[in-house]
Amino acid sequence: MKIAIGKPVPAFELLDQKEQSVSSASLLGKKYILFFYPKDDSPGCTKEACSIRDNYRNISKAGFEVFGVSPDKPKKHQKFIDKYEFQYSLLADPDKKMINDFGLWGPKKFMGREIEGVYRTTVIVDEEGNVMDIIDKVVTKIHGEQLLEAISQKA
Repeated sequence: MKIAIGKPVPAFELLDQKEQSVSSASLLGKKYILFFYPKDDSPGCTKEACSIRDNYRNISKAGFEVFGVSPDKPKKHQKFIDKYEFQYSLLADPDKKMINDFGLWGPKKFMGREIEGVYRTTVIVDEEGNVMDIIDKVVTKIHGEQLLEAISQKA
């Protein structure tokens, strides 16, 4: 893993579902959460994204913006958002540059087979662009609660 608590996040610039650019530079001065997930509309990713949606008001009240990151393209992200009414943006990383820069792509087990994929990981970032916390044991069904707990411990 290339990211570490207390270190700056790797510089990034990706398009969101509306094809607007979002970058580490544009987020300086804001606290934000990046949750990396494998694929829009797959069962585990949907549970995770919906759990964050259901806890979004409290996450937002704590002063954090939320961004999902996956290899899907902006149009697919927009469909996913529309279907489940997410209040946050999803960033498209089809070349997996950001995912690789964060060290979150590689071999993993899926249904008993080894595949290459995104390591389901969430990175919490402070106003200076430094990593406050990393959640690498994501529980998809309750990930929103996991986030609130992590945020409250760092506040």
